[in-house]
Amino acid sequence: MSTLRSQSRWCPLEQQLLQKRNSRENWDRFIPNRSAMDFDYAFYMLTHQGSSTRKGKENPPRNGVGYRKQLAEAMNMNRSRILAFKNKTPTPVELFPSNFSSDKPTESNPPKARRRYISQSADRTLDAPDLMGDYYLNLLDWGSSIVLAIALANKVYLWDATDDSTWELATFEDERGPVTSVNWAIDGCQIAIGLNNSEVELWDTAASSHVITLRGCHLSGVGSLAWNNHILTTGGMDGRIVNNDVRIGSHIVVETYRGHEQEVCGLKWSASGQQLASGGNDNLLHIWDNRSYSRTQWLHRLQGHTAVVKALAWCPFQRNLLASGGGGNDDGCIKFWNTHTGACLNSVDTGFEVCALLWNMNERELLSAHGFSQNQLTLWKYPSMCRIAELTGHTSTVLYMAQSPNGCTVASAAHETLKLWNVFGDPKEVKPAPKADPQPFAHLNRIR
Repeated sequence: MSTLRSQSRWCPLEQQLLQKRNSRENWDRFIPNRSAMDFDYAFYMLTHQGSSTRKGKENPPRNGVGYRKQLAEAMNMNRSRILAFKNKTPTPVELFPSNFSSDKPTESNPPKARRRYISQSADRTLDAPDLMGDYYLNLLDWGSSIVLAIALANKVYLWDATDDSTWELATFEDERGPVTSVNWAIDGCQIAIGLNNSEVELWDTAASSHVITLRGCHLSGVGSLAWNNHILTTGGMDGRIVNNDVRIGSHIVVETYRGHEQEVCGLKWSASGQQLASGGNDNLLHIWDNRSYSRTQWLHRLQGHTAVVKALAWCPFQRNLLASGGGGNDDGCIKFWNTHTGACLNSVDTGFEVCALLWNMNERELLSAHGFSQNQLTLWKYPSMCRIAELTGHTSTVLYMAQSPNGCTVASAAHETLKLWNVFGDPKEVKPAPKADPQPFAHLNRIR
């Protein structure tokens, strides 16, 4: 009876401990479960140990094994340990589950873009003997049909990137040459060739045949060319800029721009075909707009450069953004212009003369070609203009650059050497950059 009363006396405490244990998922340390401990039996064993050897009427000796077994079963004392862990150690609760990590993509933590590998050496190097080292010329261009055109003295050669084949397209007499500029039409089949005697020839590359010759537009050599659909714009060493309509058998002069005082060495039409940028040896940069009332009057005359302006590049993802580069050690700056307002948005001193500029069509990056003393190509992050990579390998000024149709490979030419760089990434991995906002009435020249 005393044992039963003792057990009932401990019952409320056991219930409280059991409730506390169940109310927690995890403890900072393990405490033995008191509900698994028999304190009455422990007290009995301590105080009555050896009572079987005592002699008396109250406690007669009972030494039988069967009796002790029955007594243990009746009193629930068939346990060998007094203090025991009845339950297993609880599994600790993870404060940060294994499936939750800051480096795994979530809605608030998107996956980080893999950084593009940029090789510091050229993928290929081709010989370009007799390549003229004249800063004011434009002797390299890459057509939409993946064919690269390069002018070597009096000849024009074509290199097909698909099968690595090379062939000679045209050869000109010494009285007409050398070739001073080449530029592919948008269709990738026709190419314009400017000559030192002021003439421009149009060739069909598929048939390797001459189409027409443009005469009487300039008084001296044609150092720059630019296509705008069926309009071929020519820039001469006489400072003139002429728009020629070449849709018929002979050409028609549409407009003549006069604004440069010296030779025109840079010409670029915007993607919309509404604005033309021209740079010259007079350190001037002009913006011409087809939508102006007087189309032959410049929209902006920009005088920010202190040296010849040849390098021009329209931004593919931001409308009315033009990058220009100043040549010579007196300038060496890359400037960014809002061609709508004529404001200079930024100017970066590269420390070297800037010979050519190319935008990455898949990322917000700009590539520049330079001269003495490193003769390198520099890749910039826009708009921070932090240097991403320096590509070296040329031994002289990198005068000419051209971009492949997919926008990934760049060709650079200097001192009888043509190099190919995979600087803008693998075409299988790159994503197209956001397109510029469409301009209304882009197909119209003027609204009446």
